[in-house]
Amino acid sequence: MVIKRTINKEELQDMPKALFPGQIHVVQTPQEAERAVAYLKTCPLLGIDSETRPSFTKGHVYKVALLQIASDEHCFLFRLNLTGLTLPVILLLENPNIIKVGLSLKDDFMMLHKRAPFEQHSCIELQEFVRPFGIQEKSLQKIYGILFGEKISKSQRLSNWEADVLTLPQQQYAATDAWACLNIYNKLQELKRTGDFEIAPDTPPADSTEPENRTN
Repeated sequence: MVIKRTINKEELQDMPKALFPGQIHVVQTPQEAERAVAYLKTCPLLGIDSETRPSFTKGHVYKVALLQIASDEHCFLFRLNLTGLTLPVILLLENPNIIKVGLSLKDDFMMLHKRAPFEQHSCIELQEFVRPFGIQEKSLQKIYGILFGEKISKSQRLSNWEADVLTLPQQQYAATDAWACLNIYNKLQELKRTGDFEIAPDTPPADSTEPENRTN
């Protein structure tokens, strides 16, 4: 496999859409959260992400509303605006025996810490993990496009994550982001193990005029 260092928007637009293929579970009570964590504790590797209701009022910021935690087969959407950050979830994030993979984790944990104090352990930041493979992009969408030739839709990013009911497109978007982090990590680990890759020749960064900030 030849790994491209960068990718542009035009290339992404022509790619098929990536969707989480497993089961999605919306967690809305502390009891449901406890049952979800009981399953997640059996998984050695998890993908994580979070969503916050966008604010269109200057100076007003909402607390993180959703925490997505995915295995290969299941993704749990913890509605933190309804349950808060419960103790079982905190203990999962603190568990050193379970690897948590995400992108821009510093931002995710900064928001989660505003809900409750905890010390996360065994976390892998994909923006750093991809560097030895020559990937210069920072966004989940572009990293995924480089490795899988598929596009992660961003259409729900600015939707209301505190709505009474999360729509199916919201659920699919949230689950796909967490699962994609897991997919990227597994793919790169496989390439590292087999050595079956080469890095494309260096080229100027794609969309170099755009700021390289977080893209969920």
